[in-house]
Amino acid sequence: MRHGPFDEGSVTLSANAGFDIAKDFHWLAVTDDRGRQLCSRRVDNDPDAIERAISDLIAVQAEHGQLTIGLDLLGGVAALLTAMLVAAGLRVVHVPGLAVNRARRGTRGGENKSDPRDAQVIAEQVMLRTDLRQVELTDEATAELRLLAGHRTALVKETTARVNRLRDLLASLHPGLERATDPTNKSSLILLTRYVTPDEIRRSGSRRITQYLRRRGVSEPAAQALADAALAAARAQRTAVPGERRTAALIKELADDLLTARTRLKALEAEIEELVDAHPDGALIRSLPGMGAVLTAEFIALVGDHRRFTSGDALAAAAGLAPVLSQSGKIRYSRSATGGDKALKRVFYQSAFCAIQRDPVSRAYYDRKRSEGKRHHQALIALARRRVNVVYAMLRDRRPYEARPQLRLVA
Repeated sequence: MRHGPFDEGSVTLSANAGFDIAKDFHWLAVTDDRGRQLCSRRVDNDPDAIERAISDLIAVQAEHGQLTIGLDLLGGVAALLTAMLVAAGLRVVHVPGLAVNRARRGTRGGENKSDPRDAQVIAEQVMLRTDLRQVELTDEATAELRLLAGHRTALVKETTARVNRLRDLLASLHPGLERATDPTNKSSLILLTRYVTPDEIRRSGSRRITQYLRRRGVSEPAAQALADAALAAARAQRTAVPGERRTAALIKELADDLLTARTRLKALEAEIEELVDAHPDGALIRSLPGMGAVLTAEFIALVGDHRRFTSGDALAAAAGLAPVLSQSGKIRYSRSATGGDKALKRVFYQSAFCAIQRDPVSRAYYDRKRSEGKRHHQALIALARRRVNVVYAMLRDRRPYEARPQLRLVA
C-alpha cells in the first residue's frame, strides 16, 4: 500500500506491469501494489494482440488503481507496443535491461532466465523504484533524425569494415600499392576499380593511368602523382602471388562498393543537415563550436527532450562523463565513470576534439588542463564535461552559445 504524503489515513491503490520484449512476441506480467501476480501471459507482436492486452490493462487499472507499465527495451521491436501503450493513455516507464538482469540475479535461482521471470522482475522494479524515466512518444522530426543518424552510423561501420578488408587483400597481393594508396580517399578508390596487379599497372603505364583518373574526375596533379606512385610500386614487384586474379577482382569490387557508399554517405549527411536545420533545437546546438550537423543529429537522437534530465550534471552522468565517488571505510576517492551511454559520450568527446581545433576559448581551456598535468585524453574529457553544462543551459534558456558570454568555457 502507498500512503499519501499528507493524509496518513488515505490509501492509494496501484498496479504494476512488466513487458519482456522480444521480436515475435512479448511476455506480460501484472502485479498489484503488494507484488502479488495478477496476470502472466504471452502477447504476440501484432496490433490485434497488443490491443487485447491494452484492454486488459485498462481493466486492471480500473480495478486496482493507477497502472504503471515497464519496458526493458525502447525502439526497434518494441516500437509498435510502445506507441500503442502511450496512445492509449497508459503510463509507461523504461526499466533498463541491465537493471532487470541484476535484479533477477539477486533472487533465489536468479541465473535461471525466462521470459515470464523477466517480465515479473520488470513489474517488481516498477513497483519498487521511483526514478524510472517515463516514456513519451517522440515527435516526428526527432524520430526522423534518430533513424537517419542510426542509418549513418551503420553505414560508416560497414564502410570501415570494407576499407579494412580491402587493405588486407591489397597488402597480400601488392604491398607496395597498398602503401601508395589510401582507400579512404576517392582518387585511390577510382584507381583500384581498374588497376590493382603489378602486371596490369606496368602494361598500362603512367600516361594511360593518368588519363583514366582524369576522366573520372581526379585533378591533373593528383592523378599524375598517384599514377607515378602506382607504377613505381608495380616496377618494384615482379612476382605474382597465388590467387592474384581472384584477389584483384575482389579488390576492384570492394573499391566500387566504397565509391557507392561515399556517394550515399554524402547524400545522407546532406539530408541530416536539412533535418537538423529544421529541428527546433538544431540551430541552438550547432551554435556551440565543434557541434556539426552529424554530431547535432546524434545528440538529438540520443537525448530527445533535454527536460527529461533535471540538470546538466544529470545529463553528464547519463553520458558517463561525471566522476564517480568510491568509498569504503576510510578510503574515499573519485574515479572516471565506466557506465553511461557510450554513444552520447562519444558525441561530446568528438565535439570537444573538433572545438579545440577551431574555437580559441575551447583551446584555451584544453591548454590549461594540459598545463595542470592532464594527458590529452583527460583534458578532452574535462572539456567534454564542461560542454555538457553549456549545451544544457543553452537548451534550457533557448539561447545560442554566442548570445551568452557567461556560458563560455573559461573557468
